[in-house]
Amino acid sequence: MDIRRATTVAELIAAEHLYDGPARAEWAERFLAASGHLMLIAYVDGAPAGMVSGIEMLHPDKGTEMCLYELSVDEAYRRRGIGRALTEALIQVARERGCYDMWVGVDTDNGPALATYRSAGAKDDGVFAMLTWEFPAS
Repeated sequence: MDIRRATTVAELIAAEHLYDGPARAEWAERFLAASGHLMLIAYVDGAPAGMVSGIEMLHPDKGTEMCLYELSVDEAYRRRGIGRALTEALIQVARERGCYDMWVGVDTDNGPALATYRSAGAKDDGVFAMLTWEFPAS
């Protein structure tokens, strides 16, 4: 397995089977151009097998923290440590960038995600509620 940071639109589009929906070139371009946005892709035999995306978040009184935005491993490659390796790789990037911590929101009934993050050293911060505002497409 080889984990590399995605730096091209082609790399992001080649990994779209790992996303919730199809990639769009214009969004991939914006993602790559946005400061603090990054995606690490795990390759097995040259094919994208998993990915993790992170977003740096900066606040005047806290400094910078990393949000693990999304982690995905292709079903054919699950239970091989790829998710943990990707999480640990993002932790390393966060440390290199001077982040004071990293966090992720997880559904409490998502056992595989909880196990992956805990195996990489994450600790439960307690009860978490996620509230969402949805905006219709214009």
